[in-house]
Amino acid sequence: ADEGVELRKAGIQTPVIIMNPELNTFDLLIKYRLEPEIYNFKILKSFAQYTESEGIKNFPIHLKIDTGMHRLGFEPKEVDDLIEFLKNNKSLKVESAFSHLVASEDPAEDEFTLKQIKTFQYVTDKLQNSLNIKFLRHILNTSGVQRFPEYQMDMVRMGIGLYGIGIDKNSPIRPVATLKTRILQIKELTAEDTVGYNRKGKLNKASRIAAIPIGYADGLSRAFGNGNGYVMINGKKAPFVGNICMDVCMIDITGIENVNEGDMVTVFGTEPNISELATKTNTIPYEILTSVSKRVKRIYYQE
Repeated sequence: ADEGVELRKAGIQTPVIIMNPELNTFDLLIKYRLEPEIYNFKILKSFAQYTESEGIKNFPIHLKIDTGMHRLGFEPKEVDDLIEFLKNNKSLKVESAFSHLVASEDPAEDEFTLKQIKTFQYVTDKLQNSLNIKFLRHILNTSGVQRFPEYQMDMVRMGIGLYGIGIDKNSPIRPVATLKTRILQIKELTAEDTVGYNRKGKLNKASRIAAIPIGYADGLSRAFGNGNGYVMINGKKAPFVGNICMDVCMIDITGIENVNEGDMVTVFGTEPNISELATKTNTIPYEILTSVSKRVKRIYYQE
């Protein structure tokens, strides 16, 4: 809810859904017109009681249906009880219902994905028919949009696809995020020298090493250290040398021409791309993006 409040204070007036709302945030939801995801009877009954006590009618809510993720949501077997409760309540209005696909990117799981979609259709059809209302329905995520477009229903949730990640190569959508920094210092080192903590950076040859002001406190994974990752300088790859430090790390620029202190370094962007970095560190692109800490300056461009 605090993120929704921040959006409202920034001037955003369009509808805002609050995922996983907590019981102690109901006052903020009402004050800032934030629409809660309702995922079980406890929060449904509590929010209904709160809105009734405030004399509120038809406050928009969004029903989460659990079709197989088994994280949050009403289970299909609960739909009759859900219908009965909503029939007798005037303070809430179902604005949308949605579910979360588990493995829509994996062709081996297509049978399960289609089962999820069919379950969702059954539950929401029953809700709409029994309550005699219409609401928005949505279940497709980025990979779902690409692989199951016939089930787009009323809305889709692109998610990470909006950042140009997990998108089919033929799509016009391109990566939008680039992380850059600049070279702080360049050192000419001998084959006998080592770089960084615990002397992990073994050189074995005369090398030109640059220090750049980014580290794990900024969201750069320590797993990239010791040559497991690289940055781009002047269109050339410069591997990390030694351990990634908290605020600084070192890269090998040996053999790369026209590199000077103050030059720009690309940590990720078109190359290296975020999907590649995720593979190198045995994680997913989401973690790479969300790990970039708040102290990293953001610059936004609108084209």
